[in-house]
Amino acid sequence: MQEISFEDFNKLKKNSYVLIDIRDEGLRNYGMIPGAVAIDFDRDSEEIRADIEKLPEGKTCILYCEIGRRTKEFNEEQFPEGREYYSLEGGYIGYVRALLANEGDAEEKQKKAEKSIQKKFHKQLFTPFAKACKNYKLIEEGDRIAVCISGGKDSMLMAKLFQEIQRHRQCNFELTFLVMDPGYNKDNRALIESNAKALGIPITIFESDIFDTVDTIEKSPCYLCARMRRGYLYSKAKELGCNKIALGHHYDDVIETILMGMLYGAQVQTMMPKLHSTNFEGMELIRPLYLVRESDICAWRDYNDLHFLQCACHFTETCTTCHEDGTTSSKRLETKKLIAELKKENPFVESNIFKSVENVNLSTVIAYKKDGVRHHFLDEY
Repeated sequence: MQEISFEDFNKLKKNSYVLIDIRDEGLRNYGMIPGAVAIDFDRDSEEIRADIEKLPEGKTCILYCEIGRRTKEFNEEQFPEGREYYSLEGGYIGYVRALLANEGDAEEKQKKAEKSIQKKFHKQLFTPFAKACKNYKLIEEGDRIAVCISGGKDSMLMAKLFQEIQRHRQCNFELTFLVMDPGYNKDNRALIESNAKALGIPITIFESDIFDTVDTIEKSPCYLCARMRRGYLYSKAKELGCNKIALGHHYDDVIETILMGMLYGAQVQTMMPKLHSTNFEGMELIRPLYLVRESDICAWRDYNDLHFLQCACHFTETCTTCHEDGTTSSKRLETKKLIAELKKENPFVESNIFKSVENVNLSTVIAYKKDGVRHHFLDEY
């Protein structure tokens, strides 16, 4: 399919074309180009054709994906005749980069983002962040913490919250804002660098070849990628003199993981607020967004008109995000929808899921594992 550049796209009359977002729902939730319509292209070709035929007649169809590769490879012959079809160069990431290039004073953007944490979103963001740090003892005197930044909304906000809590000077600790480039394309890396600069986050970037390594893996590439990324982050953080790495998993990640473990893994477990590393002596992993709701993170992002990476994976655009448990984006999205449906009937369902792993009664559990050893209720019956 022929590409159209953003420069030429911006010259078109708005009533002459229709913009079509072909990405999955998980990616669309992180933002769409204004005015675009969503059409799911992971379906039968006849269903896709039927949806295109419903669009206003006589208008050029401009399709976009995440980075522009998938739409460029489309064959126009598979679509209804009588229209012109183009692939938007650079996709959604290209659109975001164009926005960043045309934005005004970066210093003003940083001030607005920081003020919104201190004022408008203090209760929703800083308070639960500080509460998690205190309740789970995530920050301790003399810590040197590597704040791991993937480029997404969660890790970028986590970096700003760390800067804010450090200003309070209630505990002496040091921060290193660590970005690993596992093989990003130049657009994705540039987006991370642009956002970090605009938000006043002094990042340290190091490179690895993880994407090339998992490129040939057919079974569970996201699981392997996540595991390898963590290993590289631990290693680099230790090299830089840090004793902890901080990851940006939030409250919704926690409850989704609990439910997915039951539904797909036949186990009851949770994503812990902190862990000792088993392979890097003296290192810990902490999750200071543990009590922060994803909806509040999104509200902060949108209020400040920020645009972040979601998945920067270079060999698939259908992966919404890489999770350490190896679950696919479709499973996580399905679980998210299930929780939303349950919440309609029971507004406490999310907190109940969260608290369920704080209220485990071993007297009513048939079997459990501790330190790799299986215990059965008949052992002491």
